[in-house]
Amino acid sequence: MSTHTTASVSTHILDTSVGRPAAGVAVRLAARAGRAADWRELGGSATDEDGRCKDLPALPEGTTHVRLDFAVEAYFERSEKKSDEKQAEAQQDAPANRDSGAPQVFFPEVAITFAVSPGEHYHVPLLLNPFGYSVYRGS
Repeated sequence: MSTHTTASVSTHILDTSVGRPAAGVAVRLAARAGRAADWRELGGSATDEDGRCKDLPALPEGTTHVRLDFAVEAYFERSEKKSDEKQAEAQQDAPANRDSGAPQVFFPEVAITFAVSPGEHYHVPLLLNPFGYSVYRGS
């Protein structure tokens, strides 16, 4: 919750490759007070079944920049395993069509850095797929 002296941040993730929220993605939050200041790790959370992080830590007074780090590789590994299991069931005795067996995730991590002002709330949605992503300031 933002106050007149602090900003607040929330996020959610939509996996656009399947058109569903991305559940279980670890999200870390860091902040700094000025461009030259060091980043301070504040903690983190994981997305719920609706793809939302509802319990990110509060930002300290004086925060000017925020960084959200999304650990998406493990999410795609889990998603790929579920997909392989479904494909194997659908094909019954036919072998599944696979490459080397390694997950194909081009961006294993997504780091989003943005500027904040006291008293404002910043909702930063991540639209995600294995080979790209997009972010924007939501409401």
